[in-house]
Amino acid sequence: MFRFPLVLLFVALTFCCWGTYGPVLHEGQLAMGLSRWRPFICVGLAYFLIAVVVPLIIGRFHTESGRWTFRGVVWSLVAGAVGALGSLGIIMAFTLGGRPVYVMPLVFGCAPVVNTFVTMAMSKPGKRPGWIFYLGILMVALGGAGVLAFKPSPAQAHPVVESTEVVTAQVSDGAELAEEVSETAGDASEEGSDRPKPTMGFGKFVGTLATILMTICCWGSYGPLLHRGQARMDGSRMRPFICVGIAYFLVAIVIPLMILSQAPEQGNWTMDGGLWSLLAGALGAIGALGIIMAFNFGGRPVYVMPLVFGGAPVINTATSMFKSYINTGEWGSLGTNFLVSLGLVIAGAATVLVFAPKPEKPAPKVDDSSTSEDPAPVEEPASNEAVAAEPESTDSAGDEAAAS
Repeated sequence: MFRFPLVLLFVALTFCCWGTYGPVLHEGQLAMGLSRWRPFICVGLAYFLIAVVVPLIIGRFHTESGRWTFRGVVWSLVAGAVGALGSLGIIMAFTLGGRPVYVMPLVFGCAPVVNTFVTMAMSKPGKRPGWIFYLGILMVALGGAGVLAFKPSPAQAHPVVESTEVVTAQVSDGAELAEEVSETAGDASEEGSDRPKPTMGFGKFVGTLATILMTICCWGSYGPLLHRGQARMDGSRMRPFICVGIAYFLVAIVIPLMILSQAPEQGNWTMDGGLWSLLAGALGAIGALGIIMAFNFGGRPVYVMPLVFGGAPVINTATSMFKSYINTGEWGSLGTNFLVSLGLVIAGAATVLVFAPKPEKPAPKVDDSSTSEDPAPVEEPASNEAVAAEPESTDSAGDEAAAS
């Protein structure tokens, strides 16, 4: 009875972490001169420390349920690789000229839909939710997109905070300075959202859409894949988390370092950029752990992930408003469209929770015990020890078959 509130608690932890992930990662990328691979490497390093080193240290002093299995490792590694590719897609979209004002709404709005269909494809046939559940999914998707599309436009940012390079280049002209700073920071104002269009060619536009689509597909598939890996490890918490960290180490550290050694890119390593990117990676890793914990306490991807992607845009908007207040001293005004979209997210999340498909309660052990007692009356009383031994062997064989 107390497990479901724990599911909601870890879901809230995840969408708080992932809601601040994008703005923090964008700060790191800006501080490194819009580099692609350097902030990605820092994200992978944070994942490796939190998802591999820390669990291995904890494992020396504390043992948990579950076990290592080949299928569980493979599914968890695939989930980690998919999550890492999704992070790379966000970085690539920003590098090619995309702005958070439309990149993040597309990701957070479409990922729950992909998650739903991937979950249905991976689940057993015969358990299909009703149309009201799909309506809740649609409400979360539309509301999440609307929250970011209509979020309050921050006032003109102070030049010193946003970009020192732009300050030195445009210090003689205050109007041009404000425009350049707003464009560099990716503000969500209407003027800022229109500026990138003339400078983005057709090739970059197609590339931006492709990277956004890659992130949508990757992050939409992340939850079901991770849940399958955890299930194959008998509900273990740390083992699939370690596999996710290993996948990030390979995809986000080893491969980018090899690419940088052969093809240097724009930007450079900076202390601020490294710290912001490490913080973004830590937020992503903690969010991944929150999903594992939600699954461990009985949550299902079909409603856990829509709630995560529905709540993340709200946190992202609150983070942007707080950043605007720090830079300008103004929160910005909440428009009617924003409030309607926020209410749509809340209503859709409640609909998803209420009408989520209920998992069936399997009872294989009861069937095994009932069948194992059938051979007993057939044997003679003189071989009671042999008869008592047979059910244990059949039970173990049945457990092995069920596990496989």
